[in-house]
Amino acid sequence: MTTRNHKTSKNSRDSKDIVTDLQSLQSSVKWQHLEHKADSLWDAYTSVISDQALILSINSSFVDPLLQFETQLKIIESSFKSVFTIPCLEEVKEMGNGNDDEDLQELYQSILNVYEDTLLILVSKDFYKLQILKEMIVWMSRDKLGQQGRILVIISRVLIFAAKKVKESASVDAPCLGVLAAELCLLCSHASRSITQPASMGMYHLLCIAKRQNEDIVRNTTARYEQSGSQCHLSHCCDIEFLLDVLKEDKTEVARSIGHMLLPSLLTDFVWSLLMRLAMPDRGMTKEAANMLRLTLEYHAHKVTMVSKIVELIYVQLSKNSNHVMKHAMLRVITLLTRTSPKKVIFQLMDYPVPADNTLALMWQAAGSEASVALPVLMTILLILRGKPGEMQESLADRRRFSLDATNMMPVAASQALCTLLPVPSYKKAVAQFFPQLLMALLFQVFYTCNMTLVIEKKLFFARDALRVLLYCSGLQEVDTALNRKNFWDQISQVLFHHHGVYLIATTLGEHNFPQFPETLHYLYKLSVEGPRRSEDSVITVIFLTELLNKFFKDPFPEEFLALFRKWINDSNPTVSKLSLQKIASMAPVINQVGNVCSLLLSILDAFLSKDQTVIIRALLTLRRLLNKLDKVTYSSLCTQIASSYCPLMDHSNGGIRSMAIRHFGELVRDMSQYRWMLNNAVFRALVPLILFLEDTETRVITACKHTLAICVSELRWPISNLLLDRCYSFELAVLSICNNLFISHGRYIVELLSDALGFLRNSQVYLRRASVILIGYLTTLGGHLLLRDDIEVILEGIDRVLDDEDPEIKALASKTHKLLKNVANKLTSSVIKQTSRRLFNFIYIKKFKPLYNYISPNDVTKKPCGDERNQEREDRPCA
Repeated sequence: MTTRNHKTSKNSRDSKDIVTDLQSLQSSVKWQHLEHKADSLWDAYTSVISDQALILSINSSFVDPLLQFETQLKIIESSFKSVFTIPCLEEVKEMGNGNDDEDLQELYQSILNVYEDTLLILVSKDFYKLQILKEMIVWMSRDKLGQQGRILVIISRVLIFAAKKVKESASVDAPCLGVLAAELCLLCSHASRSITQPASMGMYHLLCIAKRQNEDIVRNTTARYEQSGSQCHLSHCCDIEFLLDVLKEDKTEVARSIGHMLLPSLLTDFVWSLLMRLAMPDRGMTKEAANMLRLTLEYHAHKVTMVSKIVELIYVQLSKNSNHVMKHAMLRVITLLTRTSPKKVIFQLMDYPVPADNTLALMWQAAGSEASVALPVLMTILLILRGKPGEMQESLADRRRFSLDATNMMPVAASQALCTLLPVPSYKKAVAQFFPQLLMALLFQVFYTCNMTLVIEKKLFFARDALRVLLYCSGLQEVDTALNRKNFWDQISQVLFHHHGVYLIATTLGEHNFPQFPETLHYLYKLSVEGPRRSEDSVITVIFLTELLNKFFKDPFPEEFLALFRKWINDSNPTVSKLSLQKIASMAPVINQVGNVCSLLLSILDAFLSKDQTVIIRALLTLRRLLNKLDKVTYSSLCTQIASSYCPLMDHSNGGIRSMAIRHFGELVRDMSQYRWMLNNAVFRALVPLILFLEDTETRVITACKHTLAICVSELRWPISNLLLDRCYSFELAVLSICNNLFISHGRYIVELLSDALGFLRNSQVYLRRASVILIGYLTTLGGHLLLRDDIEVILEGIDRVLDDEDPEIKALASKTHKLLKNVANKLTSSVIKQTSRRLFNFIYIKKFKPLYNYISPNDVTKKPCGDERNQEREDRPCA
């Protein structure tokens, strides 16, 4: 076998030639006589031949590609150690005796050629195996081999071969180019020309391969260069001397070319590898890596992927004992990545324990030093501040960012970050633009964290601190001072103080006429229309907006804001509803100036249906206060709807609501005395509960019933008001008198009244069932002539259900009523003429009745009261 000449070594041979050489080499015994003179050379030669045969056999097998590559890599590494641990050429020459020098040199060169041929064969079949070159540089650095020049010559030759081969290929799969480019880039700055020359050549052809991979981008880049009058040196140059000058003196062009040529994933590998190099002890290499990182990211940071992982790597490296060069370079990387990927960087910086340590504080400062992205940085932080600290994430997808546990502490970290970023001078304009959003977000965060044990114990009051910094940076130092005098900052983190604290900060801002009022009001309106993410946010929004409006507007508010308060009346959060009702009540003096006042009042009526009792009470008080000032025309148009809304509340489980609804119903009847005809139906719908709740166990309800009944009977002109006075009150006599007067003037309502009374027989309250039995007895006894037989049957069915009531008194009363009903039923006739005559007789003349039950109510006056009134009620009286 002949020695490879210079031309052959510089020009790659095809696979057929390589295989031919291999066969010739295997059959050659030319150097067997050197076996004892140069054992190391002979051992390396036989080893590399054997390894080549094994590698090629694996390459031709149907083995899984990944397993195949891993196996071949192990063999290649073994050969690498054998080949590059042999003596250098000068030492080989010293082994000979003069006659064997040429043979020793040929054997030495053949070892290198076989190793190189093996690599060429592998790469010719699969560009993926260029990854072996990356591993070779790793082995070279790890084992500190002294033959770096020879290794790099082989690497450059393989890359030259691959660069030509890619031109014939439809696609190129070479994922190692980024890492390999980083290694070669650093070696291009080596002090020895024997290393920089092959490294530069390899770098150039690596970029040619990358150009093929990224052809469209390179074409666009070249077009831009040509238009600008510039040229991409690495795309056109092939002269090694010129290439060396470019790579050593114009690093900017190198960085731009690398960024243009490499795909985003490969550029990311390139950046990652340089970052790892920053931790190396070689200061020269560290500076070169830092410089190349800076130049590359200044032009191509937008192409870098896996930003979060890079930020995480930097945090880990900086947390160790990093030197000044490394620290400065890595913080500069944070700055450059923030310029193009602010959201990714900011989110990753939040993914660390709170409070932030010194390393994280440095990274925040680096991120904040890029003025051009102040707006997106603040927008990202505002997005994080929408979260609630301590809120458990429901799904794994939501939890993927939080390194500690499923508890979201990112908003706390964001609040701390604002303490660092807000004072940065370059952020002043962005802070002014986002003042309302930051103000409200921090108020929300103060509220969220004021009852968090972790925050309280560790005193992580960053939201409060950030709020103070925001006021200071926004030119509101006087507001901060005023709040401090009110002891605001010391109390704001207390749960019980927080709502009052929101009120204080809003009023203090208003007192100082803060210049951000227009944009703050606009944002609050927008927030209110869209609706906050959480109901507790609504409370803060309502308090803040109300106080600002109170300061800068007179009642009534403009319609767009009144619409908000109208909507809030029926908010899902009871506190919001009550705050809205409270503000609406304060507008009572100007209620007649409010546009669409009917819609406002109807919204208050809807609040009567709330599940929260305090909301209902507030709605009742607000409505009463407004009705006292409302003009009669509008009042009369709504009186029937208002009266209908009071009726269901008369049977409410809460005694306060019952008494208030009953009393307010009476006030309504009194207010509408001149429109009495409009409320007749409502009065009779309310009559049954008004009578039955005279038996209530709560004095306030009984008093309210007497008050309202007195108003109603007065409006109906029934002469029974004295029977409702405390000094002469008897439940049964009151029922008897009401029923007598009812049938004299309004007998047509008997069926409706009986139907309502029957409904109370199912009530869980004993006193209501008892009173209902008595009322049904009087209604049917006095008005039986107005009933049909079917009506009596229905009433009997209802009474039958309480004949077995658990309360003995109800059983006795029901038995009495049942007998009365039977008597009424027996008097009914099927003759239409007789029935009509009977009704006419009863209409003209009312029988004299005594109390039917002799029932003594717990609420009756104990001494015998008002005998004259009692006797008067028992006498016969003609129809009026």
